[in-house]
Amino acid sequence: MKVAEKDVLVHCHHVTCAYGDVAVVNDVNFTLHRGEFAGIVGPSGSGKTTLLKAVLGSIKPVHGSIDMLKGLRLGYVPQVESVDWNFPVTVLEVIVMTRGEKKWWPRITAAERAAAEDVLEQLGLGGLSGRHIRELSGGQQQRVFVARALFHSPDILVLDEPTSGVDVRTRHEVLHLLADLHDAGMSVLLTTHDLNGLAAHLPRLICLNKEIVADGSPREVLVPDVLEKLYGAPMHVLEHGGMPVVLDHSENPMVGRFGGKAV
Repeated sequence: MKVAEKDVLVHCHHVTCAYGDVAVVNDVNFTLHRGEFAGIVGPSGSGKTTLLKAVLGSIKPVHGSIDMLKGLRLGYVPQVESVDWNFPVTVLEVIVMTRGEKKWWPRITAAERAAAEDVLEQLGLGGLSGRHIRELSGGQQQRVFVARALFHSPDILVLDEPTSGVDVRTRHEVLHLLADLHDAGMSVLLTTHDLNGLAAHLPRLICLNKEIVADGSPREVLVPDVLEKLYGAPMHVLEHGGMPVVLDHSENPMVGRFGGKAV
């Protein structure tokens, strides 16, 4: 189905997804508007990736519906951990794999090369189009797959765990890149389990554990009551540098450790 309001890009209406008889997403409702930057957050097995796949159209809900604006274009960035970095392709080849025609591997046209080079330049990867993907740093590899998703000018950038399996430096690079793209007008929807490294910096968090537990800003949802419902265990939340910092119950909640205050 399609949605009519031009500022509503995606509307999930009582969405339930299952594998066999086991429901992994249950009665989910949320709306993503144009220009939003939202993260779906929750523990492993909470249904985050399944819900993302439903939005992308790769699986169908068993109940409910996902309505999208007519003509909506989505750009998808997979988990870096799922990529075979030994596959013999260059940066340019990775990007043009997304071309719509059924011409897998005939020559890359001058127009395609120019468009790809332009996207790479925008993401700080100018001059790397001929490099093999395994020769890049972690941050550069993630940027290549963002460039691949942006190649056809999507309305929404959709990312599955963009900071999973990367080091702290790469995590910061990814965070700044997504913030810059959002500031430039891109709508962003991602999944993450990285509460302190990524989720705490997003404008909106959709807390999911098979069903939506909470939906709001980090300051509204990264609170002990919501986190205990989300993870099924007590969580401490401190404030450090004006940001919430989440600790599980086994970690020392002493304020002096982080120089912050309990919230």
